[in-house]
Amino acid sequence: MTSILITEGDERLRRGVKYLLGRHGFEVIEIPEKARAFRLLRRQKPDLLIIGCCLGEAEDSLKTIHYIRKRDRHIPLVLITRHSSESRVIRAFRAGITDYFTAPLAADDFVDRIRKILSDDPGKDSPVDNIVFPDFNPPKDMIGESPPMRGVKAYLSKVASTDSTVLITGETGTGKELAAKYIHVQGPRHRKPFVCVNCASLPDTLVESELFGYSKGAFTGAVANMPGKFELANGGSIFLDEIGEMSMYTQAKILRSVEMKEVQPLGAKSSTALDIRVIAATNLEPEELISEGKFREDLYYRLNVARVDMPPLRQRREDIPELIAHGIKMFNRKFKRNVQGLKKDVLQLLMRYNWPGNVRELMNVLEGAFINLPEGHIDYVDLPTHLKQKLTKHQHAPSDERKRILTALMETNWNKSTAAAKLNWSRMTLYRKITKYRIVENRKSAR
Repeated sequence: MTSILITEGDERLRRGVKYLLGRHGFEVIEIPEKARAFRLLRRQKPDLLIIGCCLGEAEDSLKTIHYIRKRDRHIPLVLITRHSSESRVIRAFRAGITDYFTAPLAADDFVDRIRKILSDDPGKDSPVDNIVFPDFNPPKDMIGESPPMRGVKAYLSKVASTDSTVLITGETGTGKELAAKYIHVQGPRHRKPFVCVNCASLPDTLVESELFGYSKGAFTGAVANMPGKFELANGGSIFLDEIGEMSMYTQAKILRSVEMKEVQPLGAKSSTALDIRVIAATNLEPEELISEGKFREDLYYRLNVARVDMPPLRQRREDIPELIAHGIKMFNRKFKRNVQGLKKDVLQLLMRYNWPGNVRELMNVLEGAFINLPEGHIDYVDLPTHLKQKLTKHQHAPSDERKRILTALMETNWNKSTAAAKLNWSRMTLYRKITKYRIVENRKSAR
């Protein structure tokens, strides 16, 4: 049974939490005095710790959180307070709490969020997408010793040692988030928060409140001050993934925060100072977005201080065997199997494939093969059907790059955007290749 320890001097609140969680199958240990709770923590470790904060106990509670975090980085910490304020919440998150609640509690929401905290996947409702990486080992997790990867890792180490703003570019699945984590974990802010934001998944109606937070009463339903992602990352790093998908209006707001080093929540009368490192990433060509009027040039120059270009997998094919070995080890643990590797002919096929989805596609293919319950070594028959269809098509495709470009252009009636998508390239890449091979448009040949 999941055990939860609550330390709170108010008997009514303490008993109420115990009754509420007990009804849902949790074992709750209640201890009024924090000193007694510390002694218990030395002898046994509960699955979750709830700390109460009554009026006048804010500083004491923060000291308690700091004390516990020094001794245990991983135990989920939940704070319950009767008197919430924006500054108090931010300080509590910086101290290391997992979540906080304001009393009186909304019973269903409280239980649901406790379940999410205790689950392996806390879900999108957690207040911070990612704070620390206890299982992240930069040298080990940045897999590959090909010349492109050696160059990237050497440059990442230089970038990490500074505090400059970073722009990471690269195709989907090349490991841009992994590079951002590398920079943070290896950098001077590694003990501070790392907050990851998927810009493409934020709806326009919520993006401002999610990034910059809001004040109590800013809109209907804003019953308390809520810090945004920028404030939660204060002192550490914020990773803005797929920033090219954001509207021009939101880009202007981000530019102001980066330039002025401050953030103004919705409904707030004043700004909050920021001490933060910004790391942004996009799978699109930023220069192309600027020329199309979809990305602010001034924001681009603010972000493009240190530029990291993640190489696609087809440009570092010699890393594929090592990546496959890593994936097989990972999925053996996940599926409790003992797959030894790939059949030699299958490995050769995968080495020749272009991998438009890069490392992410490779890992998805391996997981799909595991679902087919391979024995010993993964054979061709174990590969996912969609990949076998692509491999068959690839075997009949022209091997010469110039011929492939011409074929794609003629098949799309010289529509360069469609041809680039067909080749799994950006339009800028296609334009460079057209110039390189001196390809001249000939629409007659397409008829």
